[in-house]
Amino acid sequence: MSYNLKEQMSKPERFAPGHRLCAGCGAGIVCRAMMRAVDPEDKAVICNATSCLEVSSFQYPYTAWEDSYIHTAFENAAATASGVESAMKAMKRRGKLKGNFKVIAIGGDGGTYDIGFQSLSGALERGHDFTYFCYDNEAYMNTGTQRSSATPMFASATTTPAGIESVGKKQTQKDITTIAVAHGVPYVAQTTLLGTFKDFHQKARKAIYTEGPAFVNVLSPCPRGWQYPAELLPEICKMAVETCFWPMYEVENGEYLLTYMPKKKRPIEDFMRLQGRFAHCFKPGNEWTIEAAQKFVDDRWEALLKKCR
Repeated sequence: MSYNLKEQMSKPERFAPGHRLCAGCGAGIVCRAMMRAVDPEDKAVICNATSCLEVSSFQYPYTAWEDSYIHTAFENAAATASGVESAMKAMKRRGKLKGNFKVIAIGGDGGTYDIGFQSLSGALERGHDFTYFCYDNEAYMNTGTQRSSATPMFASATTTPAGIESVGKKQTQKDITTIAVAHGVPYVAQTTLLGTFKDFHQKARKAIYTEGPAFVNVLSPCPRGWQYPAELLPEICKMAVETCFWPMYEVENGEYLLTYMPKKKRPIEDFMRLQGRFAHCFKPGNEWTIEAAQKFVDDRWEALLKKCR
């Protein structure tokens, strides 16, 4: 698929400014780029799981969305998208719907990795023609920064707080991207924002215009939950990629392709040091947490390289 970033950036905005998302939040950037990937002559239906994004972008009678929008429950964004896609097929067969529509579902990691996983898995398995975007901010940010299965090991959250007897979350994060690949869908991708913004634009467009189900997992930092100044958003995304904490790759019809290879792999502490949720890892006596985090990242990175061409 030919791609020109300048042309994509010049498209009309379909996610309007003036929403209530926090400064330094990645979710709004995800939405702007996601909607820019849809051709101007095409229409879209957005199915948005309950989340920070939902409460910030759609408070009746105000909306930041230029396209048709459905606020779904926390657990059923993908199920709603399945119903929309099936209904549109039926209407087209009867001649009651004309034009080209793209069905897009979006949710945070809580509504994707955890609460909404069953509806996502079912929709992928059934083969509905839709694209699911996960803006992964690695915790339940909308309800108070509780840990999710996307929360990294040793991150401090309100339900896994760091303290005298704790070093944050004990468990490793779930690899939802690999789980999506296991469903045998045509297209799965992992990406993030800024620094590598062209990568996200390309993958969003490819996903939306792939026939059948597609899944895109986007690392989307949260300034409140991750505890960083708003202006550090680009640097945090960059360090996530350069340390291989968040590899950039895609899987098209089962074939893995690494879309970014760091020139020199940075140590994981370069990513962790930028965020207050890992501050306790740098205290005397907790050096082992950084070593364990590095080993986890290294092991996953090596496993991914073996899969990629």
